[in-house]
Amino acid sequence: MVQTPTKPETETLLLTLPTTLKLQVTQAQFEALAASNRDLRLERTAKGELMVNPPTGWETGKQNWSISGELYLWWRNTGQPGQAFDSSTGFILPNGANLSPDAAWINQDSWDALTDEQKGGFANICPDFVVELRSKSDTLKSLQEKMQEYIDNGARLGWLIDPQNRTVAVYRVGLEVEILSNPSELSGEEVLPGFILNLRRVWG
Repeated sequence: MVQTPTKPETETLLLTLPTTLKLQVTQAQFEALAASNRDLRLERTAKGELMVNPPTGWETGKQNWSISGELYLWWRNTGQPGQAFDSSTGFILPNGANLSPDAAWINQDSWDALTDEQKGGFANICPDFVVELRSKSDTLKSLQEKMQEYIDNGARLGWLIDPQNRTVAVYRVGLEVEILSNPSELSGEEVLPGFILNLRRVWG
């Protein structure tokens, strides 16, 4: 007679960690955690520190959907060769960090240069273009550090969009960060030719 196990093989635990405690995990451990917690947005620093990002509120979710949607429509309508990604996509940067920008773009030549293994669950590449949208739970300093990390690891253009202050910090390779106050639109410049993001829906 086959007996039904009375205890599951895995258990879900609610774990609250103090902000001063930093869990360090290997790349393999991070991938296992991410696969087992698909409802969480997990990231990992270059030092192996685990970052757990809380779910966004409806307002941030709506703003992020608008940004990703505009990027997708530009890609679909222009036929620009490359790959567009939303906030659920994680990348392994050259410095070893696992980060998930709110929107990202990779040109086709860079994507084609990756092996099938490198494209795996988390692609081993830094996107050419990244967007980070500040939510009410985000500190500006942490996002600024993340944006600089993208640029240091190969991103060519980045936008840090801050709806709270209605500002956008534009990151470019080899240039000082440009702060735009209450802009109505953003240009993808030569990295995303013809892409214009209307910020009306983001500002609300």
